[in-house]
Amino acid sequence: MTTITLKTRDGSVHEFEGREGRSLMENIRDAGFEELVAMCGGCMSCATCHVYIDNVPADVKLPPMSVDEDELLDGSDYRQPSSRLSCQVPLVAALRGIAVTIAPED
Repeated sequence: MTTITLKTRDGSVHEFEGREGRSLMENIRDAGFEELVAMCGGCMSCATCHVYIDNVPADVKLPPMSVDEDELLDGSDYRQPSSRLSCQVPLVAALRGIAVTIAPED
């Protein structure tokens, strides 16, 4: 299990244990945070699982962003340098302590 710190849109901060081998999106939804809409279920076709990656351990690199993910995020008025689609970030043990914020809804 890997600890995830999540800030929701109302500014509340929650900490929960995520299951490795699943995407960040699946872990957030499985923990009961339904404001992360994820309409496409992780097929990378809607960008409704947009998050900001606030903290990643210094020695860990997230998987590179694909062209498709980059293009979907370009459609958001709330894109930031730390933006990612949570369906494209697999949770691995090295991400223990990752902190994310659910982006505002477009």
